[in-house]
Amino acid sequence: MEKGKVINMLLDKIYYTVNSLEGDYAYLLKEGDDSGETKCVARALLPAEIVEGTKLVYEMMEYSII
Repeated sequence: MEKGKVINMLLDKIYYTVNSLEGDYAYLLKEGDDSGETKCVARALLPAEIVEGTKLVYEMMEYSII
């Protein structure tokens, strides 16, 4: 992969909504993605305050509440 592509991937912001919480995992819906597919993420990687419906941004390899 080209160096420029890797840098752009790190700088891009991706927006998610917490769809559901199941034990140690959260299932996230990507904003603007109409496929309905969810992304499974360990809750340890997410802010502790999340609840279903929380809006998140993924930037610089970190999730934050918006």
